Amino acid sequence: MLDPDRIEALRNQPQAPASHVIGGELRPASDGAVLEVISPIDGSLLTTVPKGTREDAEAAIAAARRAFDEGGWPEMAPAARKKILLKWADLIEANALELAVLGVRDNGTEIGMALKAEPMSAVATIRYYAEAIDKIGGEIAPTAPGNLGLVHKEPAGVVGAIVPWNFPLMIGAWKLGPALAAGCTVVLKPAETASLTLLRIAELALEAGLPAGVLNVVTGEGAVVGDAIARSMEVDVLVFTGSGATGRRLLEASAQSNMKRVYLELGGKSPNIVFADAPDLDEAVKVSANGIFRNSGQVCVAGSRLLVERSLHDAFIEKLSAFTETMKVGDPLDPAVSAGAVNSLRQLEQNLAFVEEARAQGRTIVTGGTRILQETGGYYMAPTIVTDVKPDDRIAREEVFGPVLAVLPFDTEDEAVAIANGTDYGLAAAVWTGNLSRAHRMIRRIRAGVVHVNTYGGSDLTVPLGGVKQSGNGHDKSLHAFEKYLDLKTAWIKL
Repeated sequence: MLDPDRIEALRNQPQAPASHVIGGELRPASDGAVLEVISPIDGSLLTTVPKGTREDAEAAIAAARRAFDEGGWPEMAPAARKKILLKWADLIEANALELAVLGVRDNGTEIGMALKAEPMSAVATIRYYAEAIDKIGGEIAPTAPGNLGLVHKEPAGVVGAIVPWNFPLMIGAWKLGPALAAGCTVVLKPAETASLTLLRIAELALEAGLPAGVLNVVTGEGAVVGDAIARSMEVDVLVFTGSGATGRRLLEASAQSNMKRVYLELGGKSPNIVFADAPDLDEAVKVSANGIFRNSGQVCVAGSRLLVERSLHDAFIEKLSAFTETMKVGDPLDPAVSAGAVNSLRQLEQNLAFVEEARAQGRTIVTGGTRILQETGGYYMAPTIVTDVKPDDRIAREEVFGPVLAVLPFDTEDEAVAIANGTDYGLAAAVWTGNLSRAHRMIRRIRAGVVHVNTYGGSDLTVPLGGVKQSGNGHDKSLHAFEKYLDLKTAWIKL
């Protein structure tokens, strides 16, 4: 599917100014203001999106409210909702390469990853939840003979969804798939620096027959559009993936409005733990490098802390450094590239600041640590490995969200667990060991929502993704995701 000629043609295709999708219509911002979309590939102006106002957000919420209360979507037979959602997935698949290239121009992910992780992931997710919804029933409670207890599962109402810039289609679909399949209506706010593909699939949803107002997309600044959604008395559920600081503000907004349910995925500082008895060290090197450097480290579950048993440390880092230097960083629309651009100049500068702080502390920069390809005008950073890191260093405790790997040695299993659990986060982790008992012990002892064994990443839709501690609450993926978008209603009947 990665036809270089087709990719080049799509790269050079002019991109018209985008519009909100509100109540089934394409609309500009109510005051006509726009945000410039700067491509991280070369720093050029790609197009504009509406700089949404509070009035725009309120119009979208009102449209979603009407579609839920009067439009019939929640009352539609599950099989009928399924048919529309499956058609939507088919349209996304038919436009997959165009969507992937558009997304790469917008946020810089390398095209090989983008095609699979963005439109094709969204297709799989929407199909998964569409197929599931008519197979989820209510319950009959085990009551005494004179009573009948029924548990109904009903759509929760209007959902506000705020999604990040790193994988907008993938993460957006994790919210949209179960919410829409359950019968909810949605107001979606994309990130300011990655809105284009979500606006496009909203147009495809209308083409598939999704009723007006069921899915609304409003672009703009989080402090305006996101805050309006979070504070609305008409939004029943709020789902968010992004930073902890924003997550806290959303919780406050919920408490200050209608106490809507809020589900947060707030990132991580995930430990990737390599024991000396790992069954395949070459595989561990390759997977560990890809686990932090693909998409320039802009992955919430990235293995950004590498914990290596001390007896293996030097040899492993030598192999890892050699492999890392073979990774090609550059134009993300080149299919041969291993890692593309950093999403924005601001993010690039933040990444470099972490490295400079580590350097000032006397840590060793084994490879990388610099901005590269600056002559292109784009935002590129060399994959960076930092050793001699201490558990209390900021680079070992805070989420960098860039191609920066902090390496920490350990001597014992207990020490590895202590270091792994020694941050505020608890999203993902990995353990490399040939000892089955140790693998199970580590799974139990590490505080994380996902623990990989002898791999990193790759879990599919059948299992949930969520975190503990300050990595958030609630779960995306799997059938458990429906729990966020369904209310339980008890019917107690005296016979």
